[in-house]
Amino acid sequence: MKNTISKKLLLLSSLFAGSLFAQSFNFDLAPKAPQRIAPNSSNQILSFHNSIKDAMDSVVNISAKRHVSSQMGKLPLQMFNDPLFKKFFGDQFGNQFQENRVQRSLGSGVIISKDGYIVTNYHVIENAEEITVTLSNSKTEYNAKLIGKDAASDIAVIRIESKKLSPIKFGYSNNLRIGDLIFAIGNPFGIGETVTQGIISALNKNKVGINKYENFIQTDASINPGNSGGALVDSRGALIGLNSAIISKSGGNNGIGFAIPVDMLKDVISKLIENGKVTRGYLGVVLDDLSKDLSKVYNHKKGALILDVAANTPASKYGIKRGDLIYAINNKIVKDRTDLQHAIAKYSPNTKVTLQIERNNKNIEISIVLGNRTSLAVIESNEKVLSGLKLSNIDQNTIKQYRLSPSIKGVLIKSVEAKSKAEKVGFQAGDVIIQIEDIEITNLKNTKSALKKYKRKHKRIYINRYGQTLLLVIK
Repeated sequence: MKNTISKKLLLLSSLFAGSLFAQSFNFDLAPKAPQRIAPNSSNQILSFHNSIKDAMDSVVNISAKRHVSSQMGKLPLQMFNDPLFKKFFGDQFGNQFQENRVQRSLGSGVIISKDGYIVTNYHVIENAEEITVTLSNSKTEYNAKLIGKDAASDIAVIRIESKKLSPIKFGYSNNLRIGDLIFAIGNPFGIGETVTQGIISALNKNKVGINKYENFIQTDASINPGNSGGALVDSRGALIGLNSAIISKSGGNNGIGFAIPVDMLKDVISKLIENGKVTRGYLGVVLDDLSKDLSKVYNHKKGALILDVAANTPASKYGIKRGDLIYAINNKIVKDRTDLQHAIAKYSPNTKVTLQIERNNKNIEISIVLGNRTSLAVIESNEKVLSGLKLSNIDQNTIKQYRLSPSIKGVLIKSVEAKSKAEKVGFQAGDVIIQIEDIEITNLKNTKSALKKYKRKHKRIYINRYGQTLLLVIK
């Protein structure tokens, strides 16, 4: 089996120019059961140079270039978007203070294959128009291609044209222990490759508020700006995490850094290389943990509590109810809401799972076919006429956040990608799509149907912008 996979990888690397995506990926794994030791003689000097030198060769510097719009004179953007301001000065007044500039950011990445695959953080290459990679101890620059990105986990995979790279060895998340000695390798502040040392301070940190799917390794090793996307390795030099974020009021290191664990990395990397994206199962519920008082109401003391069930979702279709306590999925114990979120996310859409539920102090089982969360969050037509727009259904939260009329119907434009076709046409964040050709828009599903119906070269899209109706034409 291994030989077959290796042959496939060799064939795919030779066909790189014709195809960006591999069919499978083989990780170079470190020994699974390492032995932990300590110095046993006063004549010994503890040094990890030989252990981590190969890992250092696997960490690269990444430079990302993007165009951004900024406000001249540092005037607040919120002021220009305020409806009262627009009423007196007009929609285009704020545009007079806009200027385009090129923004460059530095980060790190980790080589994961000999033929050019590199993993980094999504936020390092987000909206990048050019990605440049510099290898360790080398001045040679490579132009990189984006293979796939996943904002929910903050992971991205890029690739450079080279077949003689030094891939890092992957460790195992279930071998990690609090107190293990670790090293963070990266390019902080753009000063060049740096190694910092610390320990694992905590595991399974999942309520940090950085990513949607969190299961961080916490470390006190110095992680500073530019370290993002670099390697967190154990004392053997095996990859155990991807350095991602810090908690800091000053922007510097305060000894609280976070890394994405290696098992999550392997899962997301494989999907990005094989498919270019990550699709996750979707249930359609609002979850909470059991509080001390709530635990008195339920027989099970652990699980994910259902606070609400969204309409037209798998949860509503298969009979999940408010107040249900999901304590297991496919007979695997669910500890809390985060545990359930991660479990559901590991399944692909259209997968059938069985939920073990406590309802009114009785245990029941419900089999459910998971939906696709991605299709609910962002819509792009097959012709990409709406490429660059992130859309959302309108609810009470969006009405309040974007100061919309309580009676408005349509689909909200949450963001417009810089330099996209949609931006050039004139769409703005906060616009509400109310009609496409002769079809009135009421929700995301309705929007998708309207886009598919009309095959003509130009489409008329009506939007509501701060109470005014505008017509935009997309080619």
